[in-house]
Amino acid sequence: MSRFLMTDPACFDVSYQINPWMAPKAWRPEHRDAALAASAKLKAALKAAGARVETIEAVRGLPDLVFPANAAVVLDGRVLLARFRHPERQGEEAVFRSAFTRLQARGLVQEIVDLPEGVLQEGAGDAIWDADRQHFWVGYGPRSSKASVGVIERTFGEDVVALELASDRFYHLDTCFCPLAGGQVLYYPPAFTPAALATIRAHVPEAQRIEASDEEAAAFCVNAVNLGSRVIMARAPASLRAKLTARGYSLTEIDLDPFILSGGGAYCMTLRLDRTRQPAPVILAAE
Repeated sequence: MSRFLMTDPACFDVSYQINPWMAPKAWRPEHRDAALAASAKLKAALKAAGARVETIEAVRGLPDLVFPANAAVVLDGRVLLARFRHPERQGEEAVFRSAFTRLQARGLVQEIVDLPEGVLQEGAGDAIWDADRQHFWVGYGPRSSKASVGVIERTFGEDVVALELASDRFYHLDTCFCPLAGGQVLYYPPAFTPAALATIRAHVPEAQRIEASDEEAAAFCVNAVNLGSRVIMARAPASLRAKLTARGYSLTEIDLDPFILSGGGAYCMTLRLDRTRQPAPVILAAE
């Protein structure tokens, strides 16, 4: 049974801007109730897909704590804690460290590792494990520093494929790149430098590449949680729904609009704690 970390959204709001999506002036009191409902629906969707969910408490003044994908990189019980670029999020580091220490005491993670001094790395948002290809895809540029690429390779002893992000609009790799079980990859080409695009195309055969449109990427649908043939995401344009179902995936769509106002979607709102090197067998309907 898979296990995810989520955060109580009781203190979520949009009160500052550190990415182009964030709209403090658009935030209204009614968005808080909508955020609570959306988070509950995401948690219910994970549980319906067979997952367990661990929840950490909200902390006033740290609204982006609801995005624990940025807390750490986790593989086979080893936890590499994040270091945030923006001061607005740096207060989250101590909260997440405390949460992982509690998880370690329960045996849910095994080891906690710190980044070298001066290296910025914003967790699984910029380091995505591809179980089918047996390597990390590591994004760098807007948030995580290029030096984080080698740190991840040394920490986990696995191959790393580095991808430079080209836009502050798609500031973490998880906003524009999503490996899917069975070897498919959903990605948004304009988010990458030409060299990074060439790298993706060298590692992923054309038949396994699913290109997201501007509309699909703006809907934060690439920022998705994948469990076998199930893909859990924000409300999808019909075009993306057709692309994924044609390849055998089943979609669970959730209205995550309050979190998109902060530049986050389903993947951002979760961190998988039990991720291992070995892929689970997946049978897709299209097969």
